[in-house]
Amino acid sequence: MSTFPDPLIRHLGLQPYGEVWRDMKRFTDERNENTADEFWLVTHPPVFTLGQAGKEEHLVVPGNIPVIKSDRGGQVTYHGPGQPIIYLLLNLRRLKMGVRELVSAIEHSIIELLDSYQIAATARKDAPGVYVAESKIASLGLRVRKGCSYHGLSFNLNMDLEPYSRINVCGYPGLRVTQLADLIELPPEEKLIFNQLINCLIHQLGYTARLNESRVAFDGK
Repeated sequence: MSTFPDPLIRHLGLQPYGEVWRDMKRFTDERNENTADEFWLVTHPPVFTLGQAGKEEHLVVPGNIPVIKSDRGGQVTYHGPGQPIIYLLLNLRRLKMGVRELVSAIEHSIIELLDSYQIAATARKDAPGVYVAESKIASLGLRVRKGCSYHGLSFNLNMDLEPYSRINVCGYPGLRVTQLADLIELPPEEKLIFNQLINCLIHQLGYTARLNESRVAFDGK
């Protein structure tokens, strides 16, 4: 178990993707060995993001939704309202954790969350993320610099899924997507999903504490 300070949890609200990406890079560049890890909780206005090695051919018909070329791993995905996103700004060297271990911890956190709703979910070695009956419900994309991670996960809660039909999701033509609102009778509020995901992540990553309200900052505008 980790003996490091509890991570700081920042609620950013609805924020433009580009601004949050810029701030993640700045935080990673400026942090040092004593900087506490942070989780950033956010949603974005509609946007397609293309990973560092992403192929534009997977943007089939983006239409009027903006496209941003990002420095995360992976291909193309969609972000929009109704999709909780958690960015993980972690010192992996301090956690003694590799990228593959981090990916597994994130996937297992989402699987743990879905299990609490009696939904069976799985991960796939060939396509990072979490799936329910072959449909993707959560996506992952990470970048590591200076031994520290940024970017993170997106979870489809209760959103307009139509934009996914305009892309080859994560570079896989024909890959279907789903969301929690289509799998249970009454989907929970976004705040609850954020809190549940954070507690699952803290558990899977080996921090000693559960969600500590004294370590939560509300930074949304």
